[in-house]
Amino acid sequence: MNLPNKITLCRILLIPIFIFFYLASFVPYGKLIATLVFMIACFTDFLDGNIARKRNLVTNLGKFLDPIADKVLVLAGLILLIACPVTPNIANPQVIDAIIYPYYVGIIAVFIILAREFIVSAFRQIAATKNVVLAADIYGKVKTVFQMITLIFYFLYAFLVEEFYYAIKGPANTVLNLIGYVLLAITVIMTIVSGVKYITNNLQVLKDEK
Repeated sequence: MNLPNKITLCRILLIPIFIFFYLASFVPYGKLIATLVFMIACFTDFLDGNIARKRNLVTNLGKFLDPIADKVLVLAGLILLIACPVTPNIANPQVIDAIIYPYYVGIIAVFIILAREFIVSAFRQIAATKNVVLAADIYGKVKTVFQMITLIFYFLYAFLVEEFYYAIKGPANTVLNLIGYVLLAITVIMTIVSGVKYITNNLQVLKDEK
């Protein structure tokens, strides 16, 4: 296993650590620590690909592992956001809610992203039966970048709600919500666009061999 693949493996190993700190309400500033761990994991996505290209270390294993690591990281983050309400760290907290609000907006976003990943994975499985490895294209990479940026924003937002609820209550919270909606909308659009481009660029894998 070469260096880029080891870095990709480290990204996968960071996922349970990130999840633990996001859920560990008993850890001071746990969500901030989770955000930092998530950011490190995101940076490894840039690092492994950069090293692989510069040192000519691109392998089929890397083409296989890298998108899987990205998918698991992003989907873990999205599921945490919609499944785990945030409770402000105040006396007698009255607010317990999902960070992506209304709740169904997050569910729709996760459904679209999951559907895209299942479709792309199916294409890769079909290609594998023909000894063809389909690497991620530029649209997929841009999609992943927007997904990670959006998640980082929402994790920081969750941290602010939990630790500094009164400071952001009111107009500041409205602005943060709007920023979140814009980022999430761009992410969903890029997810759809990248999925369509991936399918149209690889339709040949669906053709039956004669």
